[in-house]
Amino acid sequence: MKQSMTLIPTMREIPADADVKSHQLLLRAGFMRQNASGVYSYMPLAKRVLTKIEAIVREELDKAGAVELLMPALQQAELWQESGRWYSYGPELMRLKDRHEREFALGATHEEVITSLVRDEVKSYKRLPLTLYQIQTKFRDEKRPRFGLLRGREFIMKDAYSFHSSKESLDEVYERIFKAYTAIFERCGLNFRAVIADSGAMGGKDTHEFMVLSDIGEDTIAYSDTSDYAANIEMAPVVTRYEKSSETPREIEKVRTENQKTIAEVASFLKVDEQQCIKSLLFKVDDKNVLVLVRGDHEVNDIKLKNLFEAGSAELADASETAAILGCEVGSIGPVGVKGVEIVADHAIESIVNGICGANEEDNHFINVNPGKDFQVSQYADLRFIQEGDPSPDGNGNIVFAKGIEVGHVFKLGTRYSEVMDAVYLDENGRSQPIIMGCYGIGVSRTLAAIAEQFNDDKGLVWPKAVAPYQVHLIPVNLKDEAQAKLSEELYEQLGQQFEVLLDDRQERPGVKFADSDLIGIPVRVTVGKKAAEGIVELKVRATGEVIEAEASTLTETIEELLKKHK
Repeated sequence: MKQSMTLIPTMREIPADADVKSHQLLLRAGFMRQNASGVYSYMPLAKRVLTKIEAIVREELDKAGAVELLMPALQQAELWQESGRWYSYGPELMRLKDRHEREFALGATHEEVITSLVRDEVKSYKRLPLTLYQIQTKFRDEKRPRFGLLRGREFIMKDAYSFHSSKESLDEVYERIFKAYTAIFERCGLNFRAVIADSGAMGGKDTHEFMVLSDIGEDTIAYSDTSDYAANIEMAPVVTRYEKSSETPREIEKVRTENQKTIAEVASFLKVDEQQCIKSLLFKVDDKNVLVLVRGDHEVNDIKLKNLFEAGSAELADASETAAILGCEVGSIGPVGVKGVEIVADHAIESIVNGICGANEEDNHFINVNPGKDFQVSQYADLRFIQEGDPSPDGNGNIVFAKGIEVGHVFKLGTRYSEVMDAVYLDENGRSQPIIMGCYGIGVSRTLAAIAEQFNDDKGLVWPKAVAPYQVHLIPVNLKDEAQAKLSEELYEQLGQQFEVLLDDRQERPGVKFADSDLIGIPVRVTVGKKAAEGIVELKVRATGEVIEAEASTLTETIEELLKKHK
């Protein structure tokens, strides 16, 4: 492709509203332009990268036995009403009406549509298992779109769905798709982790997220420093063993703690370690009031709390609810004397001797509090977030944290959708059974942004060769020089037979061309300059900065060798 014939509108200045590297560089290098908040046009360079990511996705999923189809982005409200998500999905679902006042949604996801398709077409166990996927634009009305393509209102996604007659079949396909995802992100050159995750609004269980490591990631990953264990911080179990103090329990006593609200303030005021304090938080678990206790240096994990009660939600009670139920403000809550509210506690609470907790009275706390003696706990469980330095749940090493960008997610949905939407099949005995489902998503446009986030330097983007928009950037220094112009055209034809080549044929100064080349980030740059008449050109590897001279006659072989060494 000749650069004069395509659209690559590079920018010198960093856009004021772009907060992260990927957003800044994709705008500056002319890969995308914003149309509205969270909505972007993909320019020719970005389209080429997206096409390559999609090709990798298709190759690996086809290899895993999945089949591609394409479903409508415009979805009938009735399907979402069948699943119940029309009412529960929230304001992120973009809803609209046609001229006949019929309600529709723009596809945020496609569980309902695919379930209805399979329900109508698959009637027997003989047609199962079946795995279908599509690559399509999705729509979610994000409250705060940010970070460019990493959190938008319109984005490109690959979503796949598998259908089974047994859990064993689901397990087998889940493992195949898991391996396909690993291969996809490895081929894209990404530094990522597959982490144990929570299924959230999707339903189901046994789910993993594929997280690209990045300081700007919105999720925290807890992983072992010596093994391949990794989990979303909200899902990582705590296996710490707590030793109970041999100190003799003393009698409980109320003390004045005026204006001391937080654990840190109370611990400092009473000159004790935060580990001696009992943090008490009131939660609404579905419609039930639950008082949750964790050690003062720990934080309540609401996902673990929700899972403990097998509930749909676990929300922290607000100040007015706390006052109505416990008769005190949030900073004064404690378990002593509480009635009509179930008390659950993290395992660490069992080891506390002569602890400190709120007295359910403003400016007062209890000291010398002992679980089992001064208050009763209905059940102990793992209810806190894991911390750095805790033992890894797999028994190997200790936990460290990293930030991650979610680019893929795989779920075992079970019969969450098939039961409510009556998607059934006849088994070997002629009995009707709900179809068992799996769901597998990749954010294609988000993957593009994640690659840009990981692969850049102070000059611009540095694309891995598997997804680079072009492999070779051919730059004649002076097109008015007959030898340079002639050799550039010859090389353009020669190299184009084996590589994807972008020829910078613009009437621009060399400095502009080189700066744009670095910004765009194509793996190999070939400069046709003063030695063109001798048949010698200069090559530069974008990733390493390595510069060599080469004979034009053997340039194809030289580039092949350079690309072999390039990630």
